Amino acid sequence: MSRTTDKYYAAVYWVRRKEPIEACARRTEAFFNLLSQCDPIYARWFEQADSRKKALQLQFEPTYETFLRFFRRRKYNEGAFGFSFSAWTGHEEQALGGMAMLGCGSDAATPPNNCLLYLPKEELGLERVLTARVLGQVMRAMALAWEPDWGGVFSDAYQSLRNEPVGPPRTGWLMYFSRHWGQVPPLPEPVHTESVEDKGTLVILTPERFDGHDPAHVALADQVRTLLDEAGLVKEFNAPEG
Repeated sequence: MSRTTDKYYAAVYWVRRKEPIEACARRTEAFFNLLSQCDPIYARWFEQADSRKKALQLQFEPTYETFLRFFRRRKYNEGAFGFSFSAWTGHEEQALGGMAMLGCGSDAATPPNNCLLYLPKEELGLERVLTARVLGQVMRAMALAWEPDWGGVFSDAYQSLRNEPVGPPRTGWLMYFSRHWGQVPPLPEPVHTESVEDKGTLVILTPERFDGHDPAHVALADQVRTLLDEAGLVKEFNAPEG
C-alpha cells in the first residue's frame, strides 16, 4: 500500500424533489439520528460559525423541532432552492470528527439536492470510521433518510487521477444507486453488492480501505466504472422533468 494518505468524503444527490419545510426537517432529523448509530463521533453536533470558539457555543439536538426552527431562518432558507444547512462534530483534534452539509427541498435539476459528510482522517491500522462496515452503515443512513438517486464514498486520490468524462455519478469505494436509477450488473470479485431495503443497491469495491494510490485498486475501479457505464448507471446526472 502507498504511504501517501488518501482522503475521503461521503455524498448523496437527488434532483427535482420539491418538499415543504416539514418534510425536510423530518429527513434531516432521520439523517442525524441514523448517523449517530454509525459511530460515537457523530453523537453531538454544532452549527457552523465564523470561529471555532463561537461554533462550540452552538451545540444543538438534531430533532424535528430544531430543524424546523433552523430552516425558518433566512440563513438556511434558500427560497425556491429549498433549504441548506451545515454542522460540525466539535472535534478540535487534528483529523478527527467531521462536517455535514446538506441542501434539500429544491425542484431544480442543478444544483442537485445533496448531503455531504466529510470523513475523519485515520491512519492505516487505526481505522474506526474508515472501514467498509462503518461506511456501509453511513451510506445506508444517507439512503434511508434522503432517498437519493445516487451517492458514494469517494477517494480524493482516485478522483484526481480520473476526470470522469460523463460527470457524476462518480466512481467510489462505496456507491449507491436507487432502484429507479437502474439495475446494478454482475461485478467482479472482490466487489460486494447488497440491497438497502427497497430503496436501492449498495456497491462496495473492496473490503479493505480503498486506496486511490494503489494500482490494483485503481484498475478495479476503472473496470467497475466501465461495467456500470455499459449498464447505463453512470448516465448524466439530470433526471427528466416530472
